[in-house]
Order: sequence, then C-alpha cells, then structure tokens
Amino acid sequence: MNFDLQKTIEILNQTPKTVNSLLSGLSDEWTLTKNADGKWNPYDVIGHLIHGEKTDWMPRLRIILAQEGEAKFEPFDRFAQFEDSKGKKLADLLAEFEVLRTKNIRALRDYDLTSRQMKLCGTHPELGNVTVQQLLSTWAVHDLNHIRQIVEGLAGRYSENVGPWKKYLSILG
Repeated sequence: MNFDLQKTIEILNQTPKTVNSLLSGLSDEWTLTKNADGKWNPYDVIGHLIHGEKTDWMPRLRIILAQEGEAKFEPFDRFAQFEDSKGKKLADLLAEFEVLRTKNIRALRDYDLTSRQMKLCGTHPELGNVTVQQLLSTWAVHDLNHIRQIVEGLAGRYSENVGPWKKYLSILG
C-alpha cells in the first residue's frame, strides 16, 4: 500500500475508539494486573499512548516543518507513563487520550501537508534522518502495535485456562 495521509488518519482516528471499546468497563484484574512476561498491561499502554500524543508525534512533526537548524528530535521517554499515570483511573486516561488524539488529528489536517513536505527530514536521536511520511506512517503502525499488545495481554490472562485449544490460538503463541 502506498502512503496516503487520509488513510493514515483513518487509523489514527480509530485508535481511541478501539481501545475504549476494548477496555471500558473491564475490571482492574483485566487492565491493571502486571503480565507474567513483564509486558505492559493495558493501563500502561494507554498511559504510553497519551505520553506520545503530548511529546512525540506532533511535536516532532512541528520540528521537521519548522526546518530550523538540524531539526533534531528530543529523545522520547518510553517509560514516562509509569510516573505520569500514577493514581489516575483508566476511564480518565481513555478520555484524555481521546481528547489529545482529536486535537492532534485536527492539527495534522490543518497543516494540509504537500508531497514536498512529506519528504522533509528530521533527526531522530537513535535512527538518524527520518521523513515526515515515515513519522506519520510510524504513528499509525505504533497505534496498531499497541492495540495488538493490549489484545495479546488480555488473551494471555487465560493462556493456561484454554487447555488443549491453546495450539489453535495463535494469539497465545
């Protein structure tokens, strides 16, 4: 599939609805229990997505589009959610994520990016030069990655309970 900003926005727009639908109304046992394998639980994932909305995707897009100096990105703290989300309810995090994402999609649309702008580069602290198109593509795939992580974590709670059917359930891989 060739990159298409409108198709990217389709995914970005669906993520808050998807995670809200998956997680709203579930007990804390589903959403807060630490996974045996050390992977983030759903609560941690939503906190991480919120932190990305505040400090990653749109701030980095603004840096690239400003084209001032080297367009260097600040390092992203992948674990900031553990402190930032402390004491908050999952329902509040889901609502905050939706508000932030709506605001960011509106700002993204307002840029009305051209094909020339899609090729502009910024400098990632670990990866080097990245284009606007790569940044926006990664944003959408990052969402899908974390939706998968949420679903796998939920399914994993019953990994030992499904008995012999486990061999047919690739999600329990």
